[in-house]
Amino acid sequence: MDFLWSPWRFRYVSTAEEQTRCVFCEAPRLSDEKALILYRGRENFIILNLYPYTTGHLMIAPYAHLASFADAPKSLTDEMTDLAKYCCRVLMEVYRPHGLNLGMNLGRAAGAGIADHFHLHVLPRWFGDTNFTTVIAETRVLPEDLETTYRKLRRYFEDVPLR
Repeated sequence: MDFLWSPWRFRYVSTAEEQTRCVFCEAPRLSDEKALILYRGRENFIILNLYPYTTGHLMIAPYAHLASFADAPKSLTDEMTDLAKYCCRVLMEVYRPHGLNLGMNLGRAAGAGIADHFHLHVLPRWFGDTNFTTVIAETRVLPEDLETTYRKLRRYFEDVPLR
């Protein structure tokens, strides 16, 4: 029998029912390294997904606790889009994926795990990154731990040139 170890998941499964606060409102109150925040913009921040689909899975979230993307201020969504473009460039350079996914799950019916605070997922994709383990065992195998991903990406976000 083979074992796949993911000790960081224990923090989530052991406290999932205890979560009553919004993780996107709480994260900016922590240090960048503790929260795995890569960048703090005027209206949004970039954070690593604690439970990534693939290595390098980022999220861009507004500081404002907003459920509705459609009702968000233009300045917020403009910055979010600029940050997404920059994330795409960084992920392509650092990880050399075959493609990228960008997306939002708006509302529980759409698959939002945190429905009351919209956020944008940016994740690298490779041919074969969804294999039998994901399909049959509902398990993902990630080749890199979150701390390594954070260290690898952090330097690219020290000065973000938005254009």
